Amino acid sequence: MFDTDSRPALDAAGAGAAAVLDRLREGPREQQTPRNLSEKARAIIDKPMAAPISPIVLAGTVRVVEFALIVLVGLAIFLTYIDPIQPQLPRYFGAMLAIATLSTLAFQVADIYQVHAFRGHEKQYMRLASAWSFVFLIVISASFFLKAGEMFSRIWLSAYYVFGLMALITSRKILFYIVRRWTREGRLTRRTVIVGGGEPGERVVTELRRQKDTGIELVGMFDDRGDRGGDECAGLAKLGTVDDLVEFGRRTRVDLVIFSLPITAENRILHMLRKLWVLPLDIRLAAHTNKLQFRPRSYSYIGKIPVIDVFDRPIADWDVVMKWLFDKIIGSLALIALSPVLLATAIAIKLDSKGPVIFRQKRYGFNNDLIEVYKFRSMYTDKSDATAAKLVTKDDPRVTRVGRFIRKTSIDELPQLFNVVFKGNLSLVGPRPHAVNAKAEARLYADAVDGYFARHRVKPGITGWAQINGWRGETDTHEKIQARVEHDLYYIENWSLLLDLSILLRTPTSLLKTENAY
Repeated sequence: MFDTDSRPALDAAGAGAAAVLDRLREGPREQQTPRNLSEKARAIIDKPMAAPISPIVLAGTVRVVEFALIVLVGLAIFLTYIDPIQPQLPRYFGAMLAIATLSTLAFQVADIYQVHAFRGHEKQYMRLASAWSFVFLIVISASFFLKAGEMFSRIWLSAYYVFGLMALITSRKILFYIVRRWTREGRLTRRTVIVGGGEPGERVVTELRRQKDTGIELVGMFDDRGDRGGDECAGLAKLGTVDDLVEFGRRTRVDLVIFSLPITAENRILHMLRKLWVLPLDIRLAAHTNKLQFRPRSYSYIGKIPVIDVFDRPIADWDVVMKWLFDKIIGSLALIALSPVLLATAIAIKLDSKGPVIFRQKRYGFNNDLIEVYKFRSMYTDKSDATAAKLVTKDDPRVTRVGRFIRKTSIDELPQLFNVVFKGNLSLVGPRPHAVNAKAEARLYADAVDGYFARHRVKPGITGWAQINGWRGETDTHEKIQARVEHDLYYIENWSLLLDLSILLRTPTSLLKTENAY
């Protein structure tokens, strides 16, 4: 029915990243070495850039704020006009919640919870006023047919309509200026690169530029054909090859990669995906030029361009918010509960050997960024190995007496709660961060395991799926580090807040298995 060259697209259209992941892990291992990027690419990297804001999270926040605002306006009018001592507040408060709920639904139907609506002027306010009026029409009709008109003050209801509309328009006007500023700063756009030049690339770039309110900021084009692709594509600068894109994506924010290649170019697409799947970004395959057509539900859309979803950023939008709240709340509680243990350990280290209590070590964090991780010092100061060039082994003479105990019990890791709560570069649960020079059988982890850097698509954690499944401690062989990475990738591909909670609850039990912890 279909030729064999369309298999990756069929996989992606049918099941997304999970269907093509195994194929990406096949083939020759790509060496992860720093590259010298072009002058144009370096100029983009050096440009200051504000932290991004998820449009989905922004829209959800606006819903919550406006819901609360509607309730507060009704409550303020009630407390001002009606005697609050009378037992009418529950009835009125129920009406306020009903009006706020109906308004949220009406605004959703009016399509004014999109970022492009927040940027709008008169059209946004006309839709808001129409939806607000429709809600009050429903309320008045319901009170008439239910013969409940005498249960609520007409003055309260009239004032609620007028002052509620004024409050909503004022809040939207404030939101308009905030969103306009964030848009200028690039915080609400998806920084996008195109992979593949030529005529297909030009059509994608031209179509994206023609459309408004796509939320796309075109950063540049990358092509693996070297100089044959030219210096630009429809006015979009070529920044390098796909190998350069991997380095570019680690040094600056890239949110989305769009392949302009035809889906029949199986080998080229798979070859490039093997390099790019280690980055924390969305990968899409443009399908508007393909003769092979799938069912409409097989596509998603960027503006009006149909695309096939190949990979999604592992944790995005509300998941990021929930995981951040989980880390801050649970991490703070753990820090308070374990403070006696932290204090006792610090005293024991100080009495046992000379040197600082806290040991700082550079490790790989999110998207390969170097972060400084805190630990209790477990080695003699003059024998410390900050780069982990040599792994700690059983009966290692570099480890102090207290150090052996705290390493066995993982108490030495507890200061990393400060990384979670205050610095924010660690999570409670995630792939364990490794030191930069950690090796297995004299080979760096990245050289020993294919796809090793894919574990850095999420923030590293104090504990993780690998640790509770027995892969804790020394990783001196290829098999051990391979198993740990496989568990880390499973965690990333199957993440949920419940999984994080499960791992956290199982961690104390897993610490009883100390055969690999030195």
